Amino acid sequence: MKTRGFLIVFLHSLLLAAAADAGTLVQFRTTLGDMVVELYDREKPVTVANFLRYVDADRYTNIFFHRCIPGFVAQGGGFGVADPASTNALAFYIPVSAYDAITNEFAVGPRYSNVYGTIAMAKTTNSPDTATCQWFFNLADNSANLDNQNGGFTVFGRVIKGTNVLTQFNSVSMWNGIVNLDDGLFSALPVTFSGMIWPHYNELIYVTVEPLSVEIRGCGAGQCNLSWAGVAGMTNIVEYADTLSPEDWHFLLSTNPATGVLNIEEPTTGITSRLYRVRVE
Repeated sequence: MKTRGFLIVFLHSLLLAAAADAGTLVQFRTTLGDMVVELYDREKPVTVANFLRYVDADRYTNIFFHRCIPGFVAQGGGFGVADPASTNALAFYIPVSAYDAITNEFAVGPRYSNVYGTIAMAKTTNSPDTATCQWFFNLADNSANLDNQNGGFTVFGRVIKGTNVLTQFNSVSMWNGIVNLDDGLFSALPVTFSGMIWPHYNELIYVTVEPLSVEIRGCGAGQCNLSWAGVAGMTNIVEYADTLSPEDWHFLLSTNPATGVLNIEEPTTGITSRLYRVRVE
């Protein structure tokens, strides 16, 4: 399996950089469990930059999956609430504040198909260049449909850990984990209960998106402290390159964390520039 990571380079002052075979990792923390998603930074740059803009602005905090069609898609990114823990009946929701629409990148670079486990941008019917904040996970192979309508739906990443969360979306049905609020908007709303009652805030399927980024936390006395949010249950491999073009990656260490933030100390005496990356497998 091809693996990817998030890269960071320091040249005395700290600068973020990308590399040809590296993609940003983000974590979707959901009511049903966590997923690690690899984003296609190089292949779909406009789409990924747009998505990360919402992440960086905390606009994907306390949002919920508002549409689930088993065997098709689970969609989110459009709506949130003020208090997910509230036991009151759902009455108000907060639309995610959207930036300007982006250009459809389905045909830009590699054409990634809408197959199981991928994430793609949602958009307005018959309007290819209307994607803003909403996205969806493909719960099946939808390539025959979604690759061939509305200019193609741009796939910009894939789940590399946590596909069991998608399986749960495929195991529900109407009135058995999905309700119809009959409000013209939430006609296939996934919830954590079975039945036909109106949902409460704490019964929605919430998701928060967080970057799994590498940080350099302080350099001095000939060393730098590197820190990243470890991907639990997978081997985290840290590599470095002393030349930026061409990149010549060298193994630094590997670890299989249980959870939490990992820290390492990297000696830097005599080094003027160095590129780091973390990949998982």
